[in-house]
Amino acid sequence: MRVPNASRILDADMTFDPTISLLLGAAGLVIGTLSSLLGVGGGIFIVPLLTLAGLVGTVQEAAATSLAAITFTSLSATFAYTRRRAVDVRAGLSLVPTSLLGSWAGARLTSLIDSRWLAIAFAALLLYPIVMMLLGKTTSDLGERNAERAKGIRSLAIGAAIGLVAGLGSGLLGIGSGTIMVPSLALFLGLDILPAIATSLFVMVPSSAFGAVTHFFQGNVHLELALPLVVGSVIGAQLGPFLGERIPRRRLRQLFGLLLLYAAVNMVLKSIG
Repeated sequence: MRVPNASRILDADMTFDPTISLLLGAAGLVIGTLSSLLGVGGGIFIVPLLTLAGLVGTVQEAAATSLAAITFTSLSATFAYTRRRAVDVRAGLSLVPTSLLGSWAGARLTSLIDSRWLAIAFAALLLYPIVMMLLGKTTSDLGERNAERAKGIRSLAIGAAIGLVAGLGSGLLGIGSGTIMVPSLALFLGLDILPAIATSLFVMVPSSAFGAVTHFFQGNVHLELALPLVVGSVIGAQLGPFLGERIPRRRLRQLFGLLLLYAAVNMVLKSIG
């Protein structure tokens, strides 16, 4: 169901199906765990899930609902990484303004872009993380070695550019921007991998929230789907860092690389069918 304005939050048409809510809560738990475990935005799992399961009418609605869940997932994961002192606050703050601008612009552009082309664009964006996962890596593995830490004005300019591109991806495609931001922080700002992952999640909080609010007033957010996803993913985001020390991450990435490949192919076939 679509929510066109704030006065309709409690609209009678917004019904909660207990079975679907339980399944989405379980899915959110897994997605939240994997998001913090693998260093990728939960949107790459949530958007295909909502779209392929037929729970939303358009990719725009899936992207909007995804952003609502990602906001709380990234907030929960940020708390977990902050306790480990892994968040680079200075680098994060340099990305926030332009990531908010990009998130707003991306959310506005969804009303101007055909849903079928948006699905194809999202599937294309998945190709890179798919390849990296099938190889047993994450996008955050790039740039780990031989990267110099950018400083001063150069650091601010690079951070602003990264934030803008990541924000556009977040608002337009419903991703948590981690697939763009984490490797960029490692490659162009020279952050080590753990701070890059933690800082990316830190920046995701305001940018995803801003995009979600914009989508909400455009009537794209399905609260009845987002709420159970939020509950599960918030818990999962706390489990990810804990399990990361105990589960073979290479095997998990390869399995979910296959899952993402299947989802991307089906999204393209559905958009052109």
